[in-house]
Amino acid sequence: MILNHGLHLAYCTNVHPGEDWTQTFRSLTEHTLKVKEHVQPRGRYAIGLRLSDRAAFELSEPTTLQAFRRWLEEHDCYVFTINGFPFGAFHGRRVKENVYRPDWTDIRRLEYTNRLFDLLVELLPAGVAGSVSTLPGSFKDFVTTPEQQRAIRDNIWGCVEHIANLSKRTGHQLQLGLEPEPFGLFENSSETVQFFDQIRDEHPNEPRLMTHLGVNYDTCHLAIEFESPTDALARLQNHGICVSKLHLSNALALRPTESALRELAAFAEEVYLHQVIVRRSDGSLHRFRDLAPALASELAARPGPDDEWRVHFHVPLHWQPAGRLATTAGHLEGILDQIQVNPQLCSHLEMETYTWAVLPESVRPRTVTDQIVAEYDWTLAQLRARGLA
Repeated sequence: MILNHGLHLAYCTNVHPGEDWTQTFRSLTEHTLKVKEHVQPRGRYAIGLRLSDRAAFELSEPTTLQAFRRWLEEHDCYVFTINGFPFGAFHGRRVKENVYRPDWTDIRRLEYTNRLFDLLVELLPAGVAGSVSTLPGSFKDFVTTPEQQRAIRDNIWGCVEHIANLSKRTGHQLQLGLEPEPFGLFENSSETVQFFDQIRDEHPNEPRLMTHLGVNYDTCHLAIEFESPTDALARLQNHGICVSKLHLSNALALRPTESALRELAAFAEEVYLHQVIVRRSDGSLHRFRDLAPALASELAARPGPDDEWRVHFHVPLHWQPAGRLATTAGHLEGILDQIQVNPQLCSHLEMETYTWAVLPESVRPRTVTDQIVAEYDWTLAQLRARGLA
């Protein structure tokens, strides 16, 4: 939906299964249209599309693409952004760190992302900018040589060139958003700046980097890093790094009491990666690749009285825990405060809580539609309070 100041709001359809185009389109007809009926029965409804590599290839077939464009027109929907982080299967099986494969060392990641932009320019309404979000180069553990790091930068630059040519040909403003995440090649604002400095040093005075390469700011991810939203945004802005899209998402937060850790254990599951960062009383950060090893660690057995845990588990935006757990909603609200001050900061807002199928029963609403509608209600209330909707 289109909000005040030209902001666009959608939910990311990666919450639904969609490993090929048939399944993706079925999810749009069975779930997305139901959500539209609840939150915007009339008016142009925005879709934050997730396409796997296979789905993108199948949608690229001209008659399939034309049929989808007609479907969008028929239902008064439009696409302004695509989630290009998960390349392959994303539901119903172990994903974990495999969500990073293939990474940006691999030409297949470049080809896939270019294809997403090729599709996006065919779907964008006139005058609407387009964004594609992607992984932060790679998973930290996957990159062990300078050659791999150089390949990542070279392939991302190849995508920037492709986007620039598309923009020139079509007139659409397009941007690739690199998404910092815990244990990613760059995971916080400081490491993100370092990466952008490296690629800019290799392409000095290149305006296409400023125009077509930015950051997909996921509020869950930066909150897990214990970053202040004001400081993180200021660091990016001071280095001339655009925010191409904001992922509105919340992580788990807790003081590691025995009862809180017991509640947290219900969130340990075998599909997605749930990185954990623990901040101790001296300010030091201790990192765990997944929730299970964190729960089995010495910091769980003998926590400090002032320890705080933050866990990469996307929980519903409207969820208010009744027990010992909390969320990082304060970080998200801090970002919305910054948009209130400067609505030109970023025009693409996307709610991204993809974990519905693996949420504990006590947290999961009856249907995925219920969850998404409740997230719209919460988000729109927050935006209205700030004069943004």
